[in-house]
Amino acid sequence: MATRSDVKPVPRNLNVALVVIALAQLMVVLDVAIVNVALPSIQRELHFASADLEWVVNAYAIAFGGLLLLGGRTGDLFGRRRMFVIGALMFTAGSLAGGLATSSTFLIAARAAQGIGAAVLAPTALSLLAATFQGPARNRALGVYSGVSAGGGAIGLLLGGVITNYFSWRWIMFINVPIGLLLAFAAPRVLPYVAGKSGRLDLPGAVTVTAGISLLVYGLARVATHDWSDSVTRATLIIAAAFLVTFVLLESRGRSPLMPLRIFANRNRSGAYMLSLAIGAALSGTLFVLTLFLQNVLGFTPLQAGFAFLPTALGVIVGAGITSRVIGRVGPRVPMTAGALMAAIGMFWLSAVTVHTAYFAGVFGPLVVLAIGLGMAFVSTSATAISAVNPSESGLASALLNVGRQLGGSLGIAIMGTVAATVSRNQLALGRPTHAAINSALTAGFSSAFEVAGLFAIFGFVAALVAVRHRQAAAVAISHEVEIAA
Repeated sequence: MATRSDVKPVPRNLNVALVVIALAQLMVVLDVAIVNVALPSIQRELHFASADLEWVVNAYAIAFGGLLLLGGRTGDLFGRRRMFVIGALMFTAGSLAGGLATSSTFLIAARAAQGIGAAVLAPTALSLLAATFQGPARNRALGVYSGVSAGGGAIGLLLGGVITNYFSWRWIMFINVPIGLLLAFAAPRVLPYVAGKSGRLDLPGAVTVTAGISLLVYGLARVATHDWSDSVTRATLIIAAAFLVTFVLLESRGRSPLMPLRIFANRNRSGAYMLSLAIGAALSGTLFVLTLFLQNVLGFTPLQAGFAFLPTALGVIVGAGITSRVIGRVGPRVPMTAGALMAAIGMFWLSAVTVHTAYFAGVFGPLVVLAIGLGMAFVSTSATAISAVNPSESGLASALLNVGRQLGGSLGIAIMGTVAATVSRNQLALGRPTHAAINSALTAGFSSAFEVAGLFAIFGFVAALVAVRHRQAAAVAISHEVEIAA
């Protein structure tokens, strides 16, 4: 546990500290989605083979997801502010290299470097938020942080469309450079210093969990472009499962485990992780499928599709703002369950789309309901995940929350993409592949995928309802912040 000599005073200008933390999180989540709209331009300029283009997205996702636990633990061991700066600089270097890329291999390597930086930056940002803000101020800060986290994907699609349309895909990378340098410069001046705890890094655990999660993310991402029956996909998922089982066995017996299993003993926190996984799957899968529906069926341009997601970002801000004001009084269970239920309603509503659906009649309304629910769920899960946790393990708790969202996102895209493709293929097999028949088949597939997203959200609702105690974490804004600063 940190002592007084290990902790420097919390900075006076909390608003600036919040801007730094939120900007770091926004930069990380933006890069999951922002390149999607630019993929055709990247393919043309760097002469990507069609089979390799997915690696522009997957290289980032695999490095990010695979190294999150290790990244969070390094903050606990070596100091969160120090690792925050290192993560920001690594992300910045990867972004600069990506913008200067002259070949497909160069760009893929740069995207992997960005993912490594993000794996350090994301969990340390959330754990620094826990160390910086106390009481009601923490709930307000979590509202901003969660709004950025949940709305970042939609903002990324919008920015990706604007930048690609009016500038160049390279500016999608270059825009991170001044932001990353600003974060590295500002962090030592506005964020508190918390010394790392003494101890060894669990190398066997780090190797097995990194390999397991990386292979799992790769296997799930591969499903989106191949089939579940693909032998490479099956082998990858089996090997990933073996690594993860080995990791759990090592952690249950190790003296200095990378992930002490006691962190799951708290029911509220375990419920938050399950809801995070479910909401991550529903959100990422929905953004992926809805982008295809808007462009391939309704005929939106990439720029129009980006603006179509603007209600998502705004709705998330509303939901996050409401939850940050009430969670201290009602506890986490109410916003968790209500948010998951609203997300499910929005996704089931989206499943009613047809070939002739008008945007404002059939897409805008569901997106608003879905987004408000997401904002509620993200704030409550973030608050619960970092509450009542040993201060020396807050980086790990933050990393696990991000792992849930990242794995959930990969799982959602894989399952929803497979469902959409299978239903569409079966529909086309019933008749002639005319233009109208193709659009009808695509819409049937997308509709089925939205139903699956609704089921993901329902799973999260049930998990929160069963696992989370009504008011146990209502006072989380005060209890362990005192311990951190004591």
